[in-house]
Amino acid sequence: MLEQYKNQYTDRVKKFTPYQISQTLVESHAPYAKIMHCLPAHIGYEITKDAIDHPNSIVFTQTENRLHIQKAILVWLFQNK
Repeated sequence: MLEQYKNQYTDRVKKFTPYQISQTLVESHAPYAKIMHCLPAHIGYEITKDAIDHPNSIVFTQTENRLHIQKAILVWLFQNK
């Protein structure tokens, strides 16, 4: 059973690696594009560390904004019992 999961994992990594966001991909195909990710990121799978740290990355700004929205929703929910 464990061997089956290892095979599925290896197969999925191989299939999805070409769709990974990386610094090289951004700089060669969309040098002015903003890089976004909702986090938590599986670094090395869907996005590389150099893409998250890229000057075009707004990953942490996006995450910070989500935090404030989540807090506002909680306040709204508690006020409207």
